Amino acid sequence: MTPTRRQFLATMGAGYMGLYSHDLVAQLIADSPSGRPEDSRFRELADVALGEARREGCSYADIRFTMRRNLAGGAASYGPGGGGGAGGSTSIPDDDEREAAGFGVRVIHSGVWGFASSPIVTPEEIRRVARVAAEVARASAIAKREDVRLAPVDPHVDHWITPMVKNPLDVSDTDRQAWAQAIVDRASDVPGVTRVQVTARVSYEWRYFASTEGSYIEQETYQVSPSLSVTAQNQGRTRTRNYPAPFLMGGWEVAEESGLLEAAEKVAHETVDLCLAEPLGPPGFKDLVLSPSHSMLTIHEIIGHATELDRIVGMEANYAGTSFVRLEDLGNLKYGSEHLNVTADRNSQGMASMGYDDDGVPTQDWPIIRDGILVGLQTNRETAHHIGEDFSRGCTYGSTWRDYPFLRMPNVHVDAGPPGSPTLEEIIADVRDGVLIDGRGSFSIDQQRYNGQFGGHAFWEIKDGRISRPVTDVVYNAITTDFWANLDAVTGPDEWEMHGTQGDAKGQPVQTNSLSHGSPWLLVRNMMVGGAFV
Repeated sequence: MTPTRRQFLATMGAGYMGLYSHDLVAQLIADSPSGRPEDSRFRELADVALGEARREGCSYADIRFTMRRNLAGGAASYGPGGGGGAGGSTSIPDDDEREAAGFGVRVIHSGVWGFASSPIVTPEEIRRVARVAAEVARASAIAKREDVRLAPVDPHVDHWITPMVKNPLDVSDTDRQAWAQAIVDRASDVPGVTRVQVTARVSYEWRYFASTEGSYIEQETYQVSPSLSVTAQNQGRTRTRNYPAPFLMGGWEVAEESGLLEAAEKVAHETVDLCLAEPLGPPGFKDLVLSPSHSMLTIHEIIGHATELDRIVGMEANYAGTSFVRLEDLGNLKYGSEHLNVTADRNSQGMASMGYDDDGVPTQDWPIIRDGILVGLQTNRETAHHIGEDFSRGCTYGSTWRDYPFLRMPNVHVDAGPPGSPTLEEIIADVRDGVLIDGRGSFSIDQQRYNGQFGGHAFWEIKDGRISRPVTDVVYNAITTDFWANLDAVTGPDEWEMHGTQGDAKGQPVQTNSLSHGSPWLLVRNMMVGGAFV
């Protein structure tokens, strides 16, 4: 633990001590030795829960302590309501932050799970919550179909922190503000621009996990989310362009390397041009050229969710359905063309990356689709046996201390093409009648992730190998296996980008997860495109 971080945590606790659990947890972290989870104050508290669970007759137990905090970021704006300044949590905590620290106990008793949680981090409360979790399991056992089966895991005692170049705590308010203001100045110089907003949000999360398997794991993650929004007027029309920069795990270098400064002038000119965009025209079959910032949404909905094993076996059906994929499809289903290669990972800069999942399993990367064939699925300790594997892929995650951990999507990427793959310019030149789509938009998807419709944020018509004009109101149909079967080209590693989302919802009560999807530019041939959901 760096002196800067120790001071930050201790100060954060002292400011509101006695008011919120957030502050007690921060003080306990600050009082624990740096990088030694085996000697942490939380090991003593964890052992209280694990011992109580054993006395209750539980065959397995774990406890997670978590704390979240928004750190100072960067912000600047131009136009009505302008001003700016460094963003962050230097005032009274909001409701989310007041509830952002606590613990949850998960047990197996009578062959089923039980879970309970609390924001009151004391030995007495931990014992009580462990007993409640055991009672929940015993009560639930009357409805069980089969006993929980967990894949084995080795015990780990470790401290893991997000790799970074510039710790956000070490970057001054002046430097953060200068970064944002430089982008605003460059975009606002373009004639027709009426408003510019630039932000970089920085969040910090601390977790401590312990289990009856013998693991004691402390983790710290830093997430940086830079963004640019430009509003312009042209011939009496107004348009706002929300330009997507990569949201990533890392330090302040994520903001500095986001490319927003280099893109600001181009984005501003595009926004002025997009004011004059007209509807694409009647529905018809067209080629699609999809940017990485757009395809991340399609990847998420019709590859990511469809390959979650708990959906496939019917364990997750209430909130957002199951999956069209069947167990017997593994190794057999032709998911797309030979250009479709998909990798799952929790080890990159993607926002679902960390050292260990909430089962204490080291994270990894693995293939989902190779040469168009489905070859892998997302698993955890509870589901691995359904596909005959005796190990977990490390996909268990609970959003906060009060949330039950279950299978959550990792980062899921469409791989870049090999060296020598076509460039974006060459792909566009090969399109006679098509649309280029950038950014996220509206979407609709059935509960089995098979029949969907997707829009974007900005659109340009392509005619005879050239971008002809900006257009509006573009939506395309995407029956999953047909859509990916029509994937005709992908760009190479130099044009591969990873974009993130902070709103992946799943479960009841609903939990939201942050994750990233990487992609090259994609060329998908002959898809139905319309001006509304068709």
